[in-house]
Amino acid sequence: MTEKITVRKLAAVLSADVVGYSRLMENDEESTLAEVKAIRAEIIDPALRRRHGTVVKTMGDGLLIEYPSIVEAVRNAIEVQEAVRQRNLALPEAKRIIFRVGVNLGDIIVDEGDIYGDGVNIAARLQMLAQPGGVCISDDAYNQIRDKLDFDFTDMGAREVKNIARPIRVWGWHGDGLAAPTISNPPVETAHKKAHEKPTIAVLPFINMSRDPEQDFFTDGITEDILTELSRFRELLVISRTSSFAYKGKAINIPDVARELDVQFVVEGSVRKAGNRIRVTVQLIDGITDQHVWANKYDRDLEDIFEIQDELTQAIVATLPGRVAAATQERAERKPTGNMAAYECLLTGKRLHHRSTREDNARALEMLDRAIALDPQYAHAHAWKACTLGQSWALGFAEDEDVIRVAQAKLLQTALALDNNDSDVHRILAAVHLVRGDFDLANFHQVRALDLNPNDDLIVVQNGEILTWMGHAEEGIAWILKAMRLNPYHPERFWSHLGRAYFLAERYEEAIDAFRHINTLDSSQNAFIAGAYARLGDMDRANRYKAAVLAREPNFSIEKHISSLHYAREQDRDHHRQSSLQAGLPV
Repeated sequence: MTEKITVRKLAAVLSADVVGYSRLMENDEESTLAEVKAIRAEIIDPALRRRHGTVVKTMGDGLLIEYPSIVEAVRNAIEVQEAVRQRNLALPEAKRIIFRVGVNLGDIIVDEGDIYGDGVNIAARLQMLAQPGGVCISDDAYNQIRDKLDFDFTDMGAREVKNIARPIRVWGWHGDGLAAPTISNPPVETAHKKAHEKPTIAVLPFINMSRDPEQDFFTDGITEDILTELSRFRELLVISRTSSFAYKGKAINIPDVARELDVQFVVEGSVRKAGNRIRVTVQLIDGITDQHVWANKYDRDLEDIFEIQDELTQAIVATLPGRVAAATQERAERKPTGNMAAYECLLTGKRLHHRSTREDNARALEMLDRAIALDPQYAHAHAWKACTLGQSWALGFAEDEDVIRVAQAKLLQTALALDNNDSDVHRILAAVHLVRGDFDLANFHQVRALDLNPNDDLIVVQNGEILTWMGHAEEGIAWILKAMRLNPYHPERFWSHLGRAYFLAERYEEAIDAFRHINTLDSSQNAFIAGAYARLGDMDRANRYKAAVLAREPNFSIEKHISSLHYAREQDRDHHRQSSLQAGLPV
């Protein structure tokens, strides 16, 4: 019998996957598949032929590619990322295909057309560390390309990665040939320390065990309500909905999820609804040991759903380190609504709102109107309709701003009269008063929202934004960074808030790094970067971003730009004005 010979070789390995693939497929399977295939045919395959790369295998939303040269592998990775970025400019944000890429130089095993070993595993782990649209490479790869390629990489420090015994030093690149920022992905030792400042917890989307796929709305709503109730406890740091729901529909490994979200505990569960009966199962898991801390099952009539949520929240909190005194944290005595049909309409409306498309926005408003018709006293439904109307204006789905503002104001007044303890009502009112320049009222409602729900990333980031506009940029920075910690998968606009705060704090290099996280810069963001480079004395780059401003908005003027912002202090306006003049922007 012939002994099988193990074939080993040194090779460059590239691992890539599509960010948010499950969400994209859920929203529109056909167009997502068509766009991925088009990118493969028009961008990736031609680039592979130029750089002599070979696709070893595809994994649904991912690719594993081998190259004979690490220089060609890294050059290919950045070429593809830049080409995909340019292609995305013509697409709405909800339909963009964005890749994460990891590249490693290492020893691999070749067997029957596939490749294995640490060289492959490290590339896969690097890909998971990369920013959307970015590239992470190993230290071995960086040492080979540093003097051969004109791309700026940031030292992201030594990282511990799964199934690799030693820490891996990581270098990152993100978009437009610029260095990758490191703020949202801290070194392991820093993240570990942060996680123990408070008990930290992530609630994963509960699984719909019913045969009816329409019950996904109801199941997601159960998860969101548990998240909201847990977020009321100041003793906890609760990861936001956006980050938790990134795992919806995926096969998961609890320790991996805990590491990626930097939490100590993970909650998972399922909901089975049949007629007027509901069964909810839930378990609390230690994210480090993967051991169950607590589990329970609830069989109830559907009308008892709010009592179930109370019991779940209290039971979870009671088991966490520090034995948080759940009895002292009282939920509002009044149920959100006694009308279960209204409740289900609200859950459906909220989920549609989160999709942020024109069609789903319109459908969300229909569902929220139905909820209000079924229960006119339902404060949360009024608040969410106001929020969804604001979304329709902000995203350009509605044309008459005055009509939107009047309707939004009436809804918020009604919601406030019905329930003064709804954090969303106060959050939206704070934003409305900020836009109107009434900083006293904006601050009043913002403080109230924060008091009611201190772990809501939208409330926390807005607190940083308001502090920034009021002239307290350093405090604003701290709050915005906290919001990013609460929601590692935060919206891109958080980077814009952070960039403006750094700019006003005269921390210009950090401001530029924050804005660089944004895939497509608008004229305002380009103007901030131009001003920051001017303050740093780098007029070549200031001119580059000034040109980008005028290309996007030929009639741009400094005064018009500043008047669209929300400065409370004249000295901040003057600082911005002088920076823009120094950058050569038109008055």
